[in-house]
Amino acid sequence: MDDKTQVREFLVSRRGRITPEQAGLPAYGTTRRVSGLRREEVAMLAGVSVDYYVRLERGNLSGVSESVLEALARALQLSEAERAHLFDLARTANASPTARRRVTTRRVRPQVQQMLDALGSPAWVRNGRGDFLAGNVLGRALYSEIFRDPVRPANTIRYTFLSPRARDFFVDWESTADASVAILRAEAGRDPHDRALSDLVGELATRSEDFRVRWAAHDVAFHRTGFKRVHHPVVGRLDLDFEGMELTADVGLTVFVYSAEPGTVSAERLALLASWALSEAGEAKEAAVQSPAPDAV
Repeated sequence: MDDKTQVREFLVSRRGRITPEQAGLPAYGTTRRVSGLRREEVAMLAGVSVDYYVRLERGNLSGVSESVLEALARALQLSEAERAHLFDLARTANASPTARRRVTTRRVRPQVQQMLDALGSPAWVRNGRGDFLAGNVLGRALYSEIFRDPVRPANTIRYTFLSPRARDFFVDWESTADASVAILRAEAGRDPHDRALSDLVGELATRSEDFRVRWAAHDVAFHRTGFKRVHHPVVGRLDLDFEGMELTADVGLTVFVYSAEPGTVSAERLALLASWALSEAGEAKEAAVQSPAPDAV
């Protein structure tokens, strides 16, 4: 994930989606050779010279000021997530080689696990790559499907694109796939030199056409709140609301908590899932106790 390539393709993709009419510019009724805005039109809207904007679009954000980035965000009508992505790309471009590698949290603190266990709703923690790092009993039960893949850590985005079961599990698979890639693209802007992230993107791009198409779109998004519909193999269809909250003390980690509207079928099925999860956990614990210990060496 080359830094300049990310910048160039992101700016080109955002410029290409805005029509002159949307930008408040006259179209003059002439046939345009490019989709969206021309470079000179973006430069005019951002209040910079054409040569300077061309330099930026070639991927060179070295020395760019916050005021120019803000002007670009307005000219390209960037969303909140897209604006943050642009600033992340600029931050990486202007960081020293020793400072470019973002230190991310790899493990979940015991206090966070205690918090998860105290919740009566499905809850789990992921990093920006979609790795399932921790969860309570109900959270692991909700996403039990992803643990059928022997690859560890279990990863929701890998499951979405590479498991043949994913399209049955995620009722709204298309929107789930869109959101997954948008999350991964945003993480690539924050930490493009993460080897594990590069490996995951490479694996998905090699094995999934659906992923490649979405990755090329350069869409980014926040994943803070929403609605998730899944078809669980044990209890059936679940319609759940979720809230995502960043763990401020643990860089790059987000906790997700799911709930069902009281009195609904989904609430009843979620209670059934909790009973099944506790039963499974009890059986696993009993099996572990009964297993003979290995001979001492």
